[in-house]
Amino acid sequence: MKVFGVTGWKNAGKTGLMERLVAEFTARGLRVSTIKHAHHTTDVDQPGTDSHRHRQAGAAQVLLASPHRWALMAELRGAEEPPLSDLLGQIGPCDLVLIEGYKRAPHPKIEAWRTGGTKPPLAGTNPTICALAHKGEIDTALPRFDLDDTAAIADFIWAEVTGGTATAAAPAPLTPPRLKDDCFAMPQGVDWVPVDAALDRLRGALAPITDRITLTTAAAAGRVLAAEVMARRSNPPRPNSAVDGYGFAHAATGAGVQRLPLVEGRAAAGQPFAGTVPNGQAIRILTGAILPDGVDTVVLEEDTAADGSTVAFDGPVKPFANTRKAGEDMAEGATALPAGHRLRAPDLALLSALGVGRVETLRPLRLAVLSTGDELISDPVDPALPHQIYDANRPMLLQLARDWGCEAVDLGRAPDDRAAIAARLDEGAARADLILTSGGASAGDEDHVSALLRERANLQAWRIALKPGRPLALAQWNGVPVFGLPGNPVAALVCALVFARPAVSLLSGAGWTEPTGFTVPAAFSKAKKPGRREYLRARLNGEGAAEVFRSEGSGRISGLSWAEGLVELPDGAAQVEPGTPVRFLPYAGFGLG
Repeated sequence: MKVFGVTGWKNAGKTGLMERLVAEFTARGLRVSTIKHAHHTTDVDQPGTDSHRHRQAGAAQVLLASPHRWALMAELRGAEEPPLSDLLGQIGPCDLVLIEGYKRAPHPKIEAWRTGGTKPPLAGTNPTICALAHKGEIDTALPRFDLDDTAAIADFIWAEVTGGTATAAAPAPLTPPRLKDDCFAMPQGVDWVPVDAALDRLRGALAPITDRITLTTAAAAGRVLAAEVMARRSNPPRPNSAVDGYGFAHAATGAGVQRLPLVEGRAAAGQPFAGTVPNGQAIRILTGAILPDGVDTVVLEEDTAADGSTVAFDGPVKPFANTRKAGEDMAEGATALPAGHRLRAPDLALLSALGVGRVETLRPLRLAVLSTGDELISDPVDPALPHQIYDANRPMLLQLARDWGCEAVDLGRAPDDRAAIAARLDEGAARADLILTSGGASAGDEDHVSALLRERANLQAWRIALKPGRPLALAQWNGVPVFGLPGNPVAALVCALVFARPAVSLLSGAGWTEPTGFTVPAAFSKAKKPGRREYLRARLNGEGAAEVFRSEGSGRISGLSWAEGLVELPDGAAQVEPGTPVRFLPYAGFGLG
């Protein structure tokens, strides 16, 4: 447990510094606890409360609990005040304990000090004080910081308690293996695997990355939160007006026409009224302005008549009308966003409004893509012979990686040569957290990917009961998961959306995802046989019904571009006619940009 103190004479600014340091370290992703030594005349409980009555009745300890927090109070009853070391033993696991007061305790401290104080700094007489946070001129050999430069003071404290650099962030946790011990193996005797069973097995075989980095909120879009984020301030921070109008004390008004004299001045957003509005008077107030003292209700400007000295309106007006309470959106200390949440533009707005300037996130997942096959040409601008085709899978899968918030690692194209494929897989395992290959995943003579993975990577070829799609090859290469996708682009995309998408989300720390879908009427006819789940390329027509691509041929790549999503037909037999309810899965629900 790392411990550092803030000390100083009364009114030196130590409590304000403590408050800012807690917020600063929390924003950097550290878990912070505090101990405050109260003044001798201060008690931690108040007469008249239920807990006070319990203590007065003789309880040795009282644990006070609410939905928001709990506190354990212990009665000394004449015993000596416990030493700080005993109190530290009451603190749960955390990264840093900040202590206010206890100036004689042996832990290192920074002293808050202001020019004009009634007493000189403690630093000259207390060897545990290792720096000064001051306002005003001071002559000392100790490190000095402006009292308001919270970030620099936090850097200094972290360097002191860790022995690291001043910009050190939260210690990086150990990174667990990305696959659990049971790997991808299916139970013995399993042949064709239903889609849901395969997804359950996959979900249990993977573990997320844990590497953490701290970013400014503005630069964290798309990143996954490594820890929950707490509101540093309430939103709104103070009661304010929701409209342009006139503010007053509701108690001074009643029914019928109300005429209130106007005070000099006005209240506007960013320009608060400094005085108090007397009871029975009103003030001009604009949207977003803090309610001045004496104002608890606002009447809408359109409902008034005013001549510059008096405002008139019909009463009664509801109390607190057209006002916003402090913290009605979110209160200081509340959980703003949970760990595992992927940050979007609205989230950046929320965190910024709550005063959260830095967040601790998981680093982006690195997803490598490899195409295999002698018949492939990587660049569409190059000429192609009749027996050659352009690589459609690699650009598709690399863009999927970017759409899913990953760092895309392009491993290029490997020929049908095991040594060449092994070299690319070695590169992928060194640079990435997950590898997607396409082609060579079946069991034919030229399916070198599956043969290589079988020889060197404990290949598990899942014969998944879905269409389109062939066996999904799953393995570990140097400890990194490998998904061997079919070479056919239609089957490769379907397998990637159905299986790689939730796996990538889990590995990235954002949790397992289910595709978003909804029920719509069919605009097609189809007799489906039992045995395999089918995914049809589809889009919605003008009436909101799902129409499917004219051909189910797995070689018709144009259907992928034509479609806006997939229609999912169940594992069993189905007879679909126009108007039959079917499940439509839009591309956006799979995270496609």
